[in-house]
Amino acid sequence: MRLHRLAWPAALLSGLALVPALAAGCGQGGATIGPTGAPASSAAPSSPAASASPAATTSPANPPTGIAVAPRIREFAVPAGSRPHDVSPATDGGVWFTGQGNGTLGRLDPATGAVGQIQLGRGSAPHGVITGPDGAPWVTDGGLNAIVRVDPATDKVRVFPLPADRAGASLNTATFDRSGILWFTGQAGVYGRLDPATGAVRVFDAPKGRGPYGITATPDGQVWFASLAGSYVGRINPATGAATVNEPPTSGQGARRVWSDRQGGVWVSEWNAGKVGVFDPTGGRWREWRLPGPNPMAYAVFVDDLGIVWLTDFGANAIVRFDPATEAFVVLPLPSRAAEVRQLHGRPGEVWGAESGTDKLVVVTTR
Repeated sequence: MRLHRLAWPAALLSGLALVPALAAGCGQGGATIGPTGAPASSAAPSSPAASASPAATTSPANPPTGIAVAPRIREFAVPAGSRPHDVSPATDGGVWFTGQGNGTLGRLDPATGAVGQIQLGRGSAPHGVITGPDGAPWVTDGGLNAIVRVDPATDKVRVFPLPADRAGASLNTATFDRSGILWFTGQAGVYGRLDPATGAVRVFDAPKGRGPYGITATPDGQVWFASLAGSYVGRINPATGAATVNEPPTSGQGARRVWSDRQGGVWVSEWNAGKVGVFDPTGGRWREWRLPGPNPMAYAVFVDDLGIVWLTDFGANAIVRFDPATEAFVVLPLPSRAAEVRQLHGRPGEVWGAESGTDKLVVVTTR
């Protein structure tokens, strides 16, 4: 395992004054910062502190081995108190995000930094958002105990409540399978499915009770979820709804999020163990790697179109790049303190996250 750490100057971590575009509000573009800590391009002028001597071991002109272009990080301010939790790239180039703190679905225009918000209903506390096959954002709303669809053209909100006997499911994350069925998780110990064609919702009890968190669908139609409290990944039989348990090698690892690669490998962020793992359903084989640093806390996981694995590390306040081919990690410290990036998503050349601790969205540009 090899490690490259992209360090930021100490001055850059001292406060938001170094990225003035972030404090200016929703109408401005975000601040772009290269891996050395120096501004790359920004809607606002750089401050003297931002031009301090870099402490990084790499630079855009000299990226780590195996990376053609050094990643750059850019942050965008969203409304104060929104506490953005999950993100999903929109089909028109925008980015959807859930405002868990104010019961909204937000949309960021990365070109301008402008943010719009849609109220989801009284008591809303949305967790996850994904962009469905229909191009619409679909939300798992723990406050409403419902799946919510928002029409991207009209902003019309449609609510699909869980059955009355499934109150307090603590809805978490959703995914669409190859047949167009939406599958979702609830930390209270459930997972379920929604048929968008009929609006029918079914809920199932999860093995080992509480814990279902992240969920993903593989290219061949399998559906997998992670159980944080149960420390396993479960495979759902779409025909019957039954789930089978697959446990990573590390006991009590705290499987939090899952993401499928193009070959059907199921990647897992192991919160308690500070590891990233992958399960090969074909060969039934597990592999795990510990993230670098003294106290890694792997929260989110995302696999991009090139097969690179991206994670968030609460212990390091960083986004971490992992190349399965070389088993090399690259650590990208976040410019804002206590960012708390709880989920990652992306599109070619971009990895997006939501900073629930700072009321910002963040993007890593990789090409």
